[in-house]
Amino acid sequence: MRILFDARFTRTDHHDGISRYGASLIAALSGADDVVMMVSDVRQLALLPDVPHVLINSPLSPRELFVACRINRLQPDVVVCPMQTMGSWGRRYPLVLTLHDLIYYQNPTAPSFLPLPVRLLWRVYHLAYWPQRLLLDRADVVATISHTTAALMRQHRLTRRPVMLVGNAPQPATRVRDTAAQRSASLLYMGSFMPYKNVETLVRAMAYLPGHVLHLLSRITPERRAELEALTADPARLAVHDGVSDAEYEDLLDDATALVTLSRAEGYGLPIIEAMATGTPVIASDIPIFREVGGDAALYVDPDDPRAVADAVQSLEEPDRWAEASRRGRERARSYSWTASADQLRAACRRAMEEYAVRRSRRG
Repeated sequence: MRILFDARFTRTDHHDGISRYGASLIAALSGADDVVMMVSDVRQLALLPDVPHVLINSPLSPRELFVACRINRLQPDVVVCPMQTMGSWGRRYPLVLTLHDLIYYQNPTAPSFLPLPVRLLWRVYHLAYWPQRLLLDRADVVATISHTTAALMRQHRLTRRPVMLVGNAPQPATRVRDTAAQRSASLLYMGSFMPYKNVETLVRAMAYLPGHVLHLLSRITPERRAELEALTADPARLAVHDGVSDAEYEDLLDDATALVTLSRAEGYGLPIIEAMATGTPVIASDIPIFREVGGDAALYVDPDDPRAVADAVQSLEEPDRWAEASRRGRERARSYSWTASADQLRAACRRAMEEYAVRRSRRG
């Protein structure tokens, strides 16, 4: 199967969730399929597998409206986009689009890295569901990464197309922690600092955790950093990294007491399963998607209760409690793999080819 994979959402420095999702699927697919990547910046290749690629316009360019005309000439068996926004006018190929979550309907603030005009369109787009329906119904199959999101899509009747699961997964762990080894009193947060991530409650919880340090790992603006530091009497207990490499992330996971995330909404929660794969316990807000991903391996807390967060951290100091949480996390992480996700995507691609052929035959 000749799969043209849209890799234009790959970052040029460090992976974010979408970037890693696409790169990992490409790597897992390329062992058995003829995969060609579409990129919009040659710097993206540093974070992508060594497979053939073509250079085309940015997905944020006005030329995206006509990108199908360029893709038609490449004659793919099927095109896969890890987002839902790919231009499809005039396409002559089966298409799989991906919807990761519905977060921005309740939290319409657009990611800050987007250009201002795109942020404005983003906000308008998420004021109602009908624009999403128009986009998704342009596909042959819509993929999503969790049963939680699939259920929300059905609830809001977002598409008439088949919805198929193409799950997320952790990277293969290069290090698995020794449960008997000494660990530091450090807590990790990996994720953005948008309001729905609820990092404020996590910072407030540090008031009940003397001796602990909270490591904020992701890129952060000076303004957002100042807001979070103002919530604590001791800003020195916030270690602000402003981005970490994969190697640095592994080192921090190998030493921490726990990874903590109190998000009010997620499409998946990749840091949870990444931490579990290494044997680092996870403390997470008690929301459906985290229950789906973490199963009975995570410690769940009320995301509005800093004291409950601190209690969960302190429970890991009990004899054998940390080792048990570590063991359960490793077991849970083994239920996810990029090989399985690639098999799910192949099934979605085959279904898209079938759906496309049926629609073409009906048109005559």
